Amino acid sequence: MAGEVVIQTRNLSKIYRDFWGRKKVRALNSLTFDVTKGEVFGLLGPNGSGKTTTLKLLLGLLFPTEGEVNILGKPATDVAKNEKIGYLPEESYLYRFLNAEETLDFYGRLFNMSAEVRKERSRKLIERVGLTHARRRQLKEYSKGMTRRIGLAQALINEPELILLDEPTSGLDPLGSRDMKDMIVKLKEEGKTVVMCSHLLADVQDVCDRIAILDGGELKVLGRVQDLLKDQGVTQIKTSHLSDEVVKEVEAVLTRNGAKLLEVDHPTTNLEELFVKTVRESAARPGQRYIPPTPGNTPAA
Repeated sequence: MAGEVVIQTRNLSKIYRDFWGRKKVRALNSLTFDVTKGEVFGLLGPNGSGKTTTLKLLLGLLFPTEGEVNILGKPATDVAKNEKIGYLPEESYLYRFLNAEETLDFYGRLFNMSAEVRKERSRKLIERVGLTHARRRQLKEYSKGMTRRIGLAQALINEPELILLDEPTSGLDPLGSRDMKDMIVKLKEEGKTVVMCSHLLADVQDVCDRIAILDGGELKVLGRVQDLLKDQGVTQIKTSHLSDEVVKEVEAVLTRNGAKLLEVDHPTTNLEELFVKTVRESAARPGQRYIPPTPGNTPAA
């Protein structure tokens, strides 16, 4: 995908060590991928695959053991970049005794916004996430779904260029989940870049342009959703209505019989099937990982 690179990782590895400095867990192994401006990028993987470690490295909360990661043209460890980043963690740790307006005002102060700007942005964001009716209720009275909504508003208070979302639809009912996905698509339309982790593969399939699947700390699959879900082993042809006799013939006969060829394509699977297949193949062939193409090499199978 061509465009301005917002996130760039190169051979990113992270090893967790015990108290004596001995190697305990290799959470990431030579992770390499780019995220470009204006796309919605999905980071998938089973528990323990390295998704959370990757997010923490992007935020600068952890230091890599090897490799490098750059965000918005700066090293991930440069705290100045955080002014342009919004983050919704899997569990929103918000002050339970503040209401929605007070919560957003508090986080606006952290970005040194004026009182007027804080008030206006808070009003718009509360309306955007559908909490106008509960704007003055304390967060301790919020449901899990309402907490996710105010968490998203908090992540957007600084009008970030890059938004990192960890399980954004967690705890939401079907309508709330649909609203959250619509808001993610809206962020993309506004030119924002979104990286999201989710165990709900249907949600990822609905909103993501590209996905990366991790397993065992290694990159197994990377690409556009619509390309990855195509079954390249099968070709389907869609045409206008044909008689039974013509259906028995091959494509060359279609034109001769006045049929209009509407589409020649590969049927698609779904993201759940791709995910399960990738993880099972990873278990069967440990150590095999996807290497994004660079000048001079082609991606690994």
